Amino acid sequence: MKRELGLLDSTMIVAGSMIGSGIFLVSSDIARQVGSPGVILLIWLITGVITLIAALSYGELAGMMPQAGGQYVYLKEAYNPMIGFLFGWTVFTVIQTGIIAAVAIAFAKYTAEIIPFFDQKNILFSLGDFGLNHTQLLAIIMICFLTFINLQGVKSAKLVQTIFTIAKLLALLGLIIAGIYVGLNSEAFFSNLDNFWAPYQTKVNEDGTISTELLGGVLLFGAMGAAMVGSLFSSDTWNNITYIAGEVKNPEKNIPLSLLFGTLIVTILYILANVAYLMLLPVSGLPDGATVLERGIMFALQDRVGTAAASVIFGSAAAAIMALLIMVSTFGCNNGLILSGARLYYAMAQDGVFFKKAATLNKKDVPGFALILQAFWAALLCLSGTYGQLLDYSVFSALLFYIITIAGIFVLRIKRPDWKRPYKAFGYPFLPALYILLASAICIDLLIYKPDTCGWGLAIVVLGIPVYYVWKYFDKK
Repeated sequence: MKRELGLLDSTMIVAGSMIGSGIFLVSSDIARQVGSPGVILLIWLITGVITLIAALSYGELAGMMPQAGGQYVYLKEAYNPMIGFLFGWTVFTVIQTGIIAAVAIAFAKYTAEIIPFFDQKNILFSLGDFGLNHTQLLAIIMICFLTFINLQGVKSAKLVQTIFTIAKLLALLGLIIAGIYVGLNSEAFFSNLDNFWAPYQTKVNEDGTISTELLGGVLLFGAMGAAMVGSLFSSDTWNNITYIAGEVKNPEKNIPLSLLFGTLIVTILYILANVAYLMLLPVSGLPDGATVLERGIMFALQDRVGTAAASVIFGSAAAAIMALLIMVSTFGCNNGLILSGARLYYAMAQDGVFFKKAATLNKKDVPGFALILQAFWAALLCLSGTYGQLLDYSVFSALLFYIITIAGIFVLRIKRPDWKRPYKAFGYPFLPALYILLASAICIDLLIYKPDTCGWGLAIVVLGIPVYYVWKYFDKK
């Protein structure tokens, strides 16, 4: 592999992979879960702090093991090859490909806002329960197109990544500045200030009525944990830069720095975006309200809180403006995911626990077969319609592996004390330990409040155990 990626390229991959469509959607569900403007911002702040601690902790591992595969390699070295495989297996089956499929569908849905031809109501063909609509078709075309770009070499991929990430960072920042400026004198802003710390949960009953429940103590903690699924998903995939360490210049230095800069930029923008939402729109609202102000953040049409906020600024042009912004955002996001995911499968194949052809590079010095296989599976997930559920499963699974990986820092300090550590985990041992405690508390909370989602996520991980032994058996033969 050629080391073509500098610090700017690496930072753009971290930030670009994190920002998709989530920041423009998930605040609606968070508002329904906790109600209070203060708690909404607190959830995004806690998410940002957790993400930053994890990223800073990963810097030590990245500096020690600057080769392709990243987190897979860290787990393999800290524990054993099977733990590394379980992570890679979950990434391929659920985490990476599921997110690629969901982001592609989001891109296609927002394209349909501008080009109605791609609306999901337009069916290309159907066969029994199976059918292919124009939205799914565009999503698959997007995945194939970005995979084709990545097959041309890392230079092509990094150019696309840098252009689209800078474009969406500037667009999101512009939206935030405009939102805060317009919102300074809005009624919604003062209304939200009056009820800043009054958490409550909102549910729409089958008869259309709304019921609310005041939150406090254990109930508030549980609601916050459940609500954080959305914010954690929106802040995920920052670790993807570790997968492509084999193509980063001076990886011992640039990967830890890119993790810091990328996650810090996104964390600040996410918190400011929610400040803008709260200055433009009331938190509470009516599910059948006629205007965006009547619906509020809670009941923004199709949870599109970003579009609702933009409509206060731009009026009727908001839908088209936000559709273009999200199209740019999701396009750049998927390029980063496609670029990085294939390198993980490449590392697994070199260890004999993935298809052997995935361990080869094409004429452009990139893992071509791994890229094609990833695109094929993500396309199938687009057709299956299960990507939405896979996202729910992936949050718990990803959080579980983050905990195990950061615990691996403690393991390797004992197991490999002589290994060179050009960068040491910030705040060790206190901040890594704090992350493990916070993330574990969220996992426990999710197991209690979302047992079905977490159960399936855990089942996918456990299913990898027999798959590992079967793969090793055939590899030996």
